[in-house]
Amino acid sequence: MSGRLAGRVAIITGGGSGIGRASALLFSREGAKLCLVDRDAAAVEAAMFAVRAIGGEAIMRVSDVGEPGAAEPDVAACLARYGRVDVLMTAAGFSSGGTATTISPENWDAVIGANLTGTWLWMRAVLPVMQRQGGGSIVTVASQLARAGGRNNVAYIAAKAGILGLTKTTALDYVADGIRVNAILPGAIDTPLLARSFARSATPEATREASRLRHPMGRFGRDEEVAQAALYLASDASTFTTGTELVVDGGWLAG
Repeated sequence: MSGRLAGRVAIITGGGSGIGRASALLFSREGAKLCLVDRDAAAVEAAMFAVRAIGGEAIMRVSDVGEPGAAEPDVAACLARYGRVDVLMTAAGFSSGGTATTISPENWDAVIGANLTGTWLWMRAVLPVMQRQGGGSIVTVASQLARAGGRNNVAYIAAKAGILGLTKTTALDYVADGIRVNAILPGAIDTPLLARSFARSATPEATREASRLRHPMGRFGRDEEVAQAALYLASDASTFTTGTELVVDGGWLAG
């Protein structure tokens, strides 16, 4: 199969839905072999079969990305099947809402674990593989809220801000190994995660409309639009790009 990722192997966490699934389908069309990871077994299985239905190659792993010790066997399974890992995309995420005084310690830990700790754990498992290979690309998924801030979502925004710091320092620490590390900052993307966020509001429809209008483009993003940004960072189109933040937010930060 030809394409911008021909002959490469990509691991995508959160590959069962939203941005992760859209990226899986796009990466497959561009020639990548995939290892899809998600804690939702039915969703990741459906994503795997969707990739195979378009002629792609994919295996699946059911894992909680924030659980210590989970990443290593999943990476080993990917290596056993395909022999290498060229791209890691950490798209898994979780949000609970809440302020500094209303969020419970349990929800704080769950959100930080799924977003920030999960990103670090998967980097930690993949980086030695990429070092042995002589290079690779890691694409993290942060949020425009990591730079803009926001209300009533304290752990999620803190985690996404942490991902930016993790991305930049890891890019510098491993640049000599030929490993590039970059972050995508999506705006509000029309995914199941966004729908669940609005559902927590006392006025879901009004909250949804206010968020839509906060984007100068006047609409929510589509998961395939973020996937295109991920493809750019994963491919050789971005060989002189590391430690950066690629904003895909419909003008949110500019406005």
